[in-house]
Amino acid sequence: MPGKDAGEPQAGCLRSSNMKRKILIVILGLIVLSQIPFAYRRYRLRRLRNAIQQLAAQRVPPAAENEYTDYKGVIHVHSSLGGHSTGTFAELIAAAKANQLDFVIMTEHPQAEFDTAAMTLNGTHAGVLFINGNEVASADGDRLLLIPGNTDPAFLNARKTQDIIKEQKADGGLAFITYPAESRNWQSTAASGVEVYNLFTNARQINPVVMFFDGLWSYRSYPDLMFANFFTRPNENLKLWDEAITSHRTFVAIAGNDAHSNVGLSLNDASGQQWLGVKLDPYERSFRVVRTHMLIKKTETLTRETLLAALSQGHCYVSFDIFADPSGFSFDAENLVTVEYPHATMGDWLPSFGQTRLVAKAPLNCRFVLYRDGIEIDQKAGTAVEFLATRPGRYRVEAYLDMLPSPASGKPWIISNPIYLEPILTWTPAKSARNPSKQAS
Repeated sequence: MPGKDAGEPQAGCLRSSNMKRKILIVILGLIVLSQIPFAYRRYRLRRLRNAIQQLAAQRVPPAAENEYTDYKGVIHVHSSLGGHSTGTFAELIAAAKANQLDFVIMTEHPQAEFDTAAMTLNGTHAGVLFINGNEVASADGDRLLLIPGNTDPAFLNARKTQDIIKEQKADGGLAFITYPAESRNWQSTAASGVEVYNLFTNARQINPVVMFFDGLWSYRSYPDLMFANFFTRPNENLKLWDEAITSHRTFVAIAGNDAHSNVGLSLNDASGQQWLGVKLDPYERSFRVVRTHMLIKKTETLTRETLLAALSQGHCYVSFDIFADPSGFSFDAENLVTVEYPHATMGDWLPSFGQTRLVAKAPLNCRFVLYRDGIEIDQKAGTAVEFLATRPGRYRVEAYLDMLPSPASGKPWIISNPIYLEPILTWTPAKSARNPSKQAS
């Protein structure tokens, strides 16, 4: 009996040890199973990178007869001046140069005690054209990008959206709506245009837990392409923009990088010197994801004046350059009825005689989707496609690289600005003045 009593505690300990071992094995198994989706997501990014590299080898150079030069750059950029960023001018210039950008439009947050637009980067640095601007909030709750910046932006938040826009335009500047889905007040204003895509807004959709494990698996090898995991077509913004461009006014679409270079973790000493740190959104990466491309006639050079003129006229398009270089993309219209108004490009107006040829070209084989007044009406694939427009309307295209695998499949590569085909009964000679092709002829 005593031997039996002594053996019972030992047997109990053995059972307890076995139970703990089983629980540990189950926990480890669950951990392994939980990582399978992230391992697969890493595999998808490797497959996407290989596809992007194959695409780059297939790229067709732009046609020599193209009358425009394609300049690539970024809009909506902040530095440490505005208080919401840690980015320095040196980092900005280095990132722009590394990305071979042609221009950067700064949009500094205002400060009450000093003029951030006057103090930010302006002019040419390391071969890149910088233009100073502000991001401001109105009393109506709208947020606007003022290009160039306002001399007194810190007090604009007490004024209505329409008043800010009127004053900005009276001074020869531009006013773009940012975060359009968060407010409706701006749609009754005469803003210059709207951000149809904002990188920061898209990034806010990221699940932090998912991003953490994605980072463990993919950040070291594919830090840029991790963007593809959460990239979505900006459906709501495009819907709002389409509604705006059908209201008989030029309304330019741009992309907002909303670059702050302030997401990450760091350990600094008392002087601010960084000892250890990881930054998830350095300027160099933000500038690589999405860009706004400006079309300026080859007879002109890139200057502050020519860039702002092209922007105001809508001679530009949005592209997710992270997938492929779109330089050389074009979307043009040819009037088949009269030679008086023969040609138009993005942002231009033409009278509609019921026979207008729309031509879209890209340096890669892609699927072009044609929209009229926000409604998809046709699509064709190739490097150069033609559509026939038989009705007035606002025509634009989106381009898709269907050969790209998940997670980029089905996501837009290019979003064009529209060509405005005006009904003959409402056409006026003043409209043709908005067509640079007509002015040059």
